[in-house]
Amino acid sequence: MTEEKKPLRKKIHATEQMNKIMSDYFYALDKAATTGSQKVAWCTSVGPVELLRAMGFAVYFPENHGAMLGATRMSNDMIPTANAIGYSPDICSYLTSDIGAYLKGITPLSKAYPGIKSVPKPDILVYNTNQCRDVQDWFAWYSRKLSVPCIGVTSPKNMHEVSDAHIDDVTSQIEALIPTLESIAGQKLDMLRLREIVSLSRQCTEVWSEVLATSTTSPAPMSFFDSTILMGPAVVLRGTVEAVDFYRVLLAEMKERIAAGVGAVENESLRLFWEGLPVWGRLRQHSELFAGLNANIVASTYGSSWVFPDLDENDPIRSMAKAYTNLYIVRSDSYKELHLKKFLAEFRVDGIIFHDSKTCPHNANTHYGIPQRLESETGIPALALSGDVTDLRCISDEQTKTNIEAFIEQLEEEKLYVRRPVRA
Repeated sequence: MTEEKKPLRKKIHATEQMNKIMSDYFYALDKAATTGSQKVAWCTSVGPVELLRAMGFAVYFPENHGAMLGATRMSNDMIPTANAIGYSPDICSYLTSDIGAYLKGITPLSKAYPGIKSVPKPDILVYNTNQCRDVQDWFAWYSRKLSVPCIGVTSPKNMHEVSDAHIDDVTSQIEALIPTLESIAGQKLDMLRLREIVSLSRQCTEVWSEVLATSTTSPAPMSFFDSTILMGPAVVLRGTVEAVDFYRVLLAEMKERIAAGVGAVENESLRLFWEGLPVWGRLRQHSELFAGLNANIVASTYGSSWVFPDLDENDPIRSMAKAYTNLYIVRSDSYKELHLKKFLAEFRVDGIIFHDSKTCPHNANTHYGIPQRLESETGIPALALSGDVTDLRCISDEQTKTNIEAFIEQLEEEKLYVRRPVRA
């Protein structure tokens, strides 16, 4: 019997540089926590990291740790431990897997970075609920467990337009964090330093946005699955020179691929859009499945979750408030539909996949008719996949494979007909 040939996964060379700076980041965090050379702040992924870096904190992101637990398929062993102390299996599996891992004294950081024994102990916890309420509850548990202060921002939700009143509200909440941060840091906020860091964050966001935009070409030089890994510096190193330099190297490589006609998927025949969170424990499996069907997922709202064009070093705190309140995830369904239609047109998408993440309904836009309305208005077929960001008990691999294969077959048949253009 002939062995089935797996689709070729084209290596992105800049990944080696990314791995080095991520390694340096985690080892620096570990040193700060174990030696006390730097205060450590925990921050939600779309929280006020610029403010924390300007105050001299080493910054750690528990959501990144949750994704690592998912990608290493450790989550299923950790979640029941958090369930046992009263955290429902229906809430954020980042939260339950992370808390479970802490209670069990386990972290994937130890395997990835030898010498690191645990996540860094925080001196302060800082959240922003722009993603969901769970991050506040998540940090509140650690605040009680570790007896450290927990402060944050409660963001407005479900807005079609972000008004000055919304921005004023969030601005005042960010400003209210400063006295507590100064008392923990033992120093006053240096506004010049804050402006420098906000400028670096904006540069990072601009180059990352350019990287994502390279996939408007055909064949696309990178895939959604590539972006889930390559977004790492935009999440944990936003506001640093290292992140900006990395994305400039990555952008140059993507442009070289375009010039040479090199695509992330060989024989790309279908271009897809992914809406929602990835299934971290199935990145390779899903990547190979789509590549084997000559389909490339060329864009996602998730990849652009760390694009913040509103950041402005001339008005750092208010621009942070605006940037972190303009997120796609906090907007109304009518806004999301308009945003998605622009994406579909820009990336010339043949089909859209909605991931209905069981434990993250706020990030799963499948519940109130958006897929059906988009398909009706654009003519672009949609598929909703049931799954979860890290809890693999919520996903059926066979059913997922069958649904994707049937969807691809449908799209290939659609290619035989002229589809009416997307109305952006």
